[in-house]
Amino acid sequence: MSCCRFLSSTPLSAHPVIIIGSNKNLLSDKTTRHLQIAYSYSPPAATYSTKPSIPMDSAPKTQEPTFDFLTKKPYLPTPIHKWNLPDLPKNTEVYIKRDDLSGMQLSGNKVRKLEFLLAEAVAQGADCIITIGGIQSNHCRATAVAARYLNLDCYLILRTSKALVDKDPGLTGNLLVERLVGAHIDLVSKEEYANVGSVALTNTLKEKLLSEGRKPYVIPVGGSNSLGTWGYIEAIREIKEQLKKGNGELAFDDIVSACGRFDPSSDASSHHPMIIFMDLYICVLIIFSGATVAGLAVGSWLSDLRAKVHAYCVCDDPEYFYEFTQGLLDGIQAGIDSRDIVDIQNAKGLGYAINTAEELAFVKQIAQSTGVVLDPVYSGKAAYGMMKDMAENPAKWEGRKVLFIHTGGLLGLYDKTEQMSSLLGNWRRMDIHESVPRKEGTGKMF
Repeated sequence: MSCCRFLSSTPLSAHPVIIIGSNKNLLSDKTTRHLQIAYSYSPPAATYSTKPSIPMDSAPKTQEPTFDFLTKKPYLPTPIHKWNLPDLPKNTEVYIKRDDLSGMQLSGNKVRKLEFLLAEAVAQGADCIITIGGIQSNHCRATAVAARYLNLDCYLILRTSKALVDKDPGLTGNLLVERLVGAHIDLVSKEEYANVGSVALTNTLKEKLLSEGRKPYVIPVGGSNSLGTWGYIEAIREIKEQLKKGNGELAFDDIVSACGRFDPSSDASSHHPMIIFMDLYICVLIIFSGATVAGLAVGSWLSDLRAKVHAYCVCDDPEYFYEFTQGLLDGIQAGIDSRDIVDIQNAKGLGYAINTAEELAFVKQIAQSTGVVLDPVYSGKAAYGMMKDMAENPAKWEGRKVLFIHTGGLLGLYDKTEQMSSLLGNWRRMDIHESVPRKEGTGKMF
């Protein structure tokens, strides 16, 4: 499936629908009737483009931008391969789903959501995009790049420390890419963000742009709303299709991923869960950051994938995510306890995007021993939590096949260079003995 099928006459802001197949008995008649408004699908979105008259402040204009960079997916499906982690429990095999390889500029789980969100923005005639996140937000970087592909301006509201809010944010990591593609950056302090909230902040900027004659489209924190979550419906389908194309012998007992953050200032009443039923393929995804794990958990339980999902939260706490998932299950009258389908553990350490020396040493160790580079905010903490759990509770994991979801974020490592410099001392000046012949001009430097 691609974003294009949502570009129809049906408003994308309407309540999402459910395609109900042979498993419709899982819902009560009342719930089924409540969800009987369906989107109609339309042909591929390659014919949709932004208006050539859209004003731009920077970057050369291209003619007839399309969704080819999203819908043709040159980097998807992202590969699944065996991950040769050290010191695993007896007969445990770990595989890794490489969503970090979905393109250097757009990599990570966030871009799956942008396929759908930007399709709606263009369908609504937007000429610029607004979104919000942390100073090293992977989502904001991906949004800035994708918006420019579509000839749209991008406005980013980035959260930073009170001491730095009035200073140039610099060119480290995601900031370098965002500024290269011409994104407009507004800085707010963490205190302002906490007291005002992301919704009010984006609405303030939206009203300002509207008064200037612009047509802004707002994407929430992490691209996490009901429309954006279709991206991970597709990710689950992708995993199932990859398993089918194998020799049929590989089946996962466990799926592991980081559990991200959600902004409590968001208006939950304006979002609705989306459910898709297609015979043995059933998936439910929820609306806030953290939707990746909840979607994997419920989708795996309802489908024939049947893998146990393990979530390692990098913010908030496990109880919050258990309650949030339970609210979704109760909403569809599934009759199950969230604790029966997902194991949520705390891996936030010192706090969101703050790392201990041990966590960063782990990221370095895994890169050196396996060649897989983890980000320090999400996948790094999740993998650290998983390996710690395996070491402390080996019997829980013995003989199991585990799929780890790498959600990207490599550029975030550049913000940790000072902390990691002491770990990366493997360099030296080459010793060239005096007996080695020397002649000026022998070595050509191109």
